[in-house]
Amino acid sequence: TMRQILVLNLGSSSIKYELFDMDSGSVLESGLAERIGESESCLKRQLPQSSANSPSQTINASIPDHRHGIELIRRMLAENELFAGGEHLVGIGHRAVHGGERFSSPTLIDDKVIESIRELVPLAPLHNLANLVGMEVARSAFPGVPQVAVFDTAYHQTLPRYAYRYAIPDDWYRRFQIRRYGFHGTSHAYVAKQVAGHLGRPLADLNTIVFHLGNGASAAAIRGGESVDTSMGLTPLEGLVMGTRSGDLDPAIVFHMAKEAGMSMDQLDTSLNKQSGLKGICGANDMREILAMAAGGDEAAGLAVEMFAYRIKKYLGAYMAVLGRLDAVAFTAGIGENSPEVRALSCADLEPLGIAIDPVLNTADGGPVREIQSAGSRVRVLVVKTDEEFEIAEQTLACLQNDLG
Repeated sequence: TMRQILVLNLGSSSIKYELFDMDSGSVLESGLAERIGESESCLKRQLPQSSANSPSQTINASIPDHRHGIELIRRMLAENELFAGGEHLVGIGHRAVHGGERFSSPTLIDDKVIESIRELVPLAPLHNLANLVGMEVARSAFPGVPQVAVFDTAYHQTLPRYAYRYAIPDDWYRRFQIRRYGFHGTSHAYVAKQVAGHLGRPLADLNTIVFHLGNGASAAAIRGGESVDTSMGLTPLEGLVMGTRSGDLDPAIVFHMAKEAGMSMDQLDTSLNKQSGLKGICGANDMREILAMAAGGDEAAGLAVEMFAYRIKKYLGAYMAVLGRLDAVAFTAGIGENSPEVRALSCADLEPLGIAIDPVLNTADGGPVREIQSAGSRVRVLVVKTDEEFEIAEQTLACLQNDLG
């Protein structure tokens, strides 16, 4: 019999969903409900090319909240002949953003797990609340289907203590769990496996640095398949320059702006998370737009690209030192997969460290995994198409099989 897994990824105003046939690895339907709670809300659906219906459609529907969104998705799935009324649905996988220290692996959702995730809300208020709603609504919309939470932080639970602790008063950690958690774990895990598979080497033998570069961006140092350091911290604000997030900065800037500019905590939070990064430097946060602006002579856009790539290069050097021996560097996610300029700048002049990109391979099109290093490069440089949803589906299935023993 066919085994299907539905993956749900709820943002504060969106629901991404994907239905997989786990035996063939194919996508039977995917979609995105967006602008939930606004007047322009809609659901975009993608069906496989082979389906009788048109492969993509946009349904302009009123989606006042996530509950209505999941109900709408359930009705859409019911129309898909491959879904067959849900008789092949063996599980639902939920992307959960923050698992704190409690969750280091995919977890079967029950009332106790929901309660634990609720207790972690202060660590990621926006994301965890949306994830919780998704779990609660999906449990009532698909009664009897086991559901699994796959945490964005789980993969980084292998960080050694000296890498995840901050040099702050000890009781901040003990009482408030202030430490590095890291994010994008599902993507980093997936990409590390793809790199090993492509190079035909056991994951356990490979040292890799992965750069997940999208509107949010993070780096991970991966030794033998395990994350040993990562650039995001307690929250996704630390580390690389991002679309609207500052990444690393002197924490005293926060006190200085509170005093000098009279900014409140909420204003500072909004500024550093939503008005900084590329957007803060040049007014735009879409890398394609910024590269076009820079090519047209916009100086601020040029600076934004330089800063973005420079920060990546700093982390590349730091993580080489952490790993000691580096086998591969992988670029993934929207910018990592699609911007040869950013890849080239991030690795420029690193030949003495054994890293060199071939300009022709870098700009060529390729499959889901391709190598772009030049002939003399000691380290392999790869571009990997990430697939967080499929990784969530695989981890969900594995969790259910372990549970069944």
